[in-house]
Amino acid sequence: MNRQRVTAVLLFLFSVSVGVAQSPQAPPAAQSPAATTTPVPSSEVAHTREPAKRITEYTLPPELLKKSETLGTIRFAFRLFSFFFSLFALWLILRMKWAAAFRDWAERASRFRFLQAMIYTPLLAIVFSLLQLPLDFFNESLFKRYGISVQPWGAWAGDWLKALLLTVVIGSLLAWILFAVIHRSPQRWWFYFWAISIPISLFLFFIQPLVIDPMFSKFEPLSAKAPELVPQLERITVRGGMPIPPERMFWMLASDKTIYTNAYVTGIGATKRVVIWDTSLSKETTGGILTMFGHEMGHYALNHIWKGLAFMSAMVFVLLYLGYRTIGWLLARNGNSWGVRTVDDWAALPALLLLVTFFGFAANAIGNTFSRYQENQADIYSLEVTHGIVSDAGQACAASFQMFGEQVFVDPDPNPANVFLFFDHPTVKQRIHLCATYDPSSKGESPLFVK
Repeated sequence: MNRQRVTAVLLFLFSVSVGVAQSPQAPPAAQSPAATTTPVPSSEVAHTREPAKRITEYTLPPELLKKSETLGTIRFAFRLFSFFFSLFALWLILRMKWAAAFRDWAERASRFRFLQAMIYTPLLAIVFSLLQLPLDFFNESLFKRYGISVQPWGAWAGDWLKALLLTVVIGSLLAWILFAVIHRSPQRWWFYFWAISIPISLFLFFIQPLVIDPMFSKFEPLSAKAPELVPQLERITVRGGMPIPPERMFWMLASDKTIYTNAYVTGIGATKRVVIWDTSLSKETTGGILTMFGHEMGHYALNHIWKGLAFMSAMVFVLLYLGYRTIGWLLARNGNSWGVRTVDDWAALPALLLLVTFFGFAANAIGNTFSRYQENQADIYSLEVTHGIVSDAGQACAASFQMFGEQVFVDPDPNPANVFLFFDHPTVKQRIHLCATYDPSSKGESPLFVK
């Protein structure tokens, strides 16, 4: 999703170069046709049909299986290629002395560092984004070929430009702060910038649902789109002892971009909310929507947002320190040939991003491992909080994931290296197994989260 892409850019603090692949469970910017724009009764939004047979494991018919394996292989190769291409693009910007040329233009235009940042950073971001454009185009073409993305090319280009604009605006401010800190404290800049990044990250998370997300998608109160569904969702919030008022439940238009179903939790404090896509309302059963909501509520109840922010902050701390420890060595070896004078030279920014991208590959794998752990917890929470409310919550959950896997051609047995490096959710096969087998009450055991 573009929303996820922008969040990654903002949170990683101007790291426009990080080729972090999207979750295989959430194909990027792909969203579906046939959205309804009028209030829909829950009986129409979420059908009460039951699966034809009990689902015990994730399986696909031969034709879908072949497509899923092909798509999985292509995406894995693409993610690896994207990482190396990001390194190459940054190296090219340095090797061709474009970074030095942009610095010279900025310094000739103004002697004020702030204005220099407002000139230099947009040039760097635009050139890097243009170098990456063929990869973005291929990625979108791939999803269109498989019918996952239905977004017109004009709308896709508009979203691409909006993401670039956000990178330019926020990246310029962050670059100015970073180099001001480097100039004032050459030995401790990495720590001070990390400390400054924490309130900035919190602020960005706070405003994201209000400012950033609406730039890419249309949102309306869920009560206006599916009013009869809201009381059922409230039953689950009461069961979990964590009431979420209807004004924090939102509908999102996704069907103008993709065909698959989804929901998510976003924001912090007063902006925290649960969002359910219109594709979910039109395709899911009532039980599927309630278990999906229970999963998102689990992120609330288990404090995953705050834990995730703390984890990401620790990751940024390590990455900035590694960048500090290696930037001097890199510039000593190549600075003259690149036209980079010192660490606080604007032209050093792509060199620092190159190092952070390199180290960030391992950090991404660690972060995804942590994310898979949290997502598994949220799945368990959903099964527990909907138990007794949804008729056979495990089967409702399994049917939802089975439909998802069929919609976006999810490989039942993805490459383990692909899972470890790039999956930020458990595999669909693992999630369906959990749905079909997790039932502590039948074994006389106590639930983990919802007592």
